[in-house]
Amino acid sequence: MTNILVVGSGGREHALGWKLSQSPSVGTIFHAPGNGGTSNNVNIDVDQIEKLAQFAAENHCLTVVGPEVPLAAGIVDEFTKRGLEIFGPTKNAAQLESSKVWAKNFMKRNGIPTARFEIFDDAKKAIEHAISVDYPLVVKADGLAAGKGVIVCNNSKEAVSAIEKILVEKSFGAAGLRVILEERIDGIEASYIAISDGIVAYPMATSQDHKRIYDNDMGPNTGGMGAYSPTGVIDDALAAEIQKNVIEKTVSAMKKEGILFKGFLYAGIMVKDGKPYVLEFNARMGDPECQPIMVRMESDLLDYIKASINGTLSSLPKISWKKQSAVCVVLASKGYPDSYPKNEEIKGLDGQDGVSYVFHAGTKLADGKVLTNGGRVLGITATGNTLQDAISNAYARVAKISWPSKYCRTDIGKKGLAFR
Repeated sequence: MTNILVVGSGGREHALGWKLSQSPSVGTIFHAPGNGGTSNNVNIDVDQIEKLAQFAAENHCLTVVGPEVPLAAGIVDEFTKRGLEIFGPTKNAAQLESSKVWAKNFMKRNGIPTARFEIFDDAKKAIEHAISVDYPLVVKADGLAAGKGVIVCNNSKEAVSAIEKILVEKSFGAAGLRVILEERIDGIEASYIAISDGIVAYPMATSQDHKRIYDNDMGPNTGGMGAYSPTGVIDDALAAEIQKNVIEKTVSAMKKEGILFKGFLYAGIMVKDGKPYVLEFNARMGDPECQPIMVRMESDLLDYIKASINGTLSSLPKISWKKQSAVCVVLASKGYPDSYPKNEEIKGLDGQDGVSYVFHAGTKLADGKVLTNGGRVLGITATGNTLQDAISNAYARVAKISWPSKYCRTDIGKKGLAFR
């Protein structure tokens, strides 16, 4: 039996642990630091790499890394050096996410489809460029900014304001020492995630995230307010094109450059006129995309994680998926993504209905009560024979859960109905 250490505290990590618990080969699952819904929580933060390694060694754990911060800090390199089994990309491979500048240059030199761009560390030159171009821009901070370092602009005035925010006001600190000014491609966005062993990559189920805080994709970007899977945005032909020209090209180009990419490879794709363009790469599973993907996965996740670590993915069959749709609605605390209250008691968590699942994120246990402890609090995930059924089932469960500042979007999955 294999013990598992899941590193992270979000809904993604709860969902990964939940899925892994279904494997007959799994022993005890530990979560570090976990949340109010996970069991066997270990009081070690995601950036305490030495302590995590000691715990994994003492408890004979295979470690699964959820969030980007420890990956960017080199957790995989440290564990591997100590002879510990760990799933995820090395620090070098994680540059695909930890440096947008590195990723854009990598895509450019390897012919991976992406929007045209320029890179600046000087605010004056960046502003001159923003005023000179005749197309709208997206302004991106180079480093990790918790999903909030991308500002989509409608005109040069907004672009100048974004440049000043990042390069002059230093709103994102060290993550914003350089900016990318990228042509804004208007289309439909979707998520394409694969699992790779550094040689081959197998696709996970397709999904679509809802990043904006308000209905109809209004308001500021968040870490994600909901997701559904599969998405009709990516049909079989487009999936084959993304798999070949984005995923497989990325894995093989990295291998040629001396980097084996092992772990989840996430491509944020913009589809315009039937063609895919990479908006960004993530070096880990998405959140909240993970929740509906895990609920739909029929294969044993542990088999694929072990094969990714060992470089034996091609010996396994392709991953199998339930035909059902799944929808995850994120319940947040009002005020997110800015300031929001904490320590509010959550009610209505009891009871199972067989079609919906409650994945915890910003929660904690105190005196037998579940309290809010973050901006994104819960991910209510439900299945259905159709996307509409899954949406209805998710919102039926959402209605039973309450706390004073509970907030959610009311239109998660709605844009997918156009493709049915």
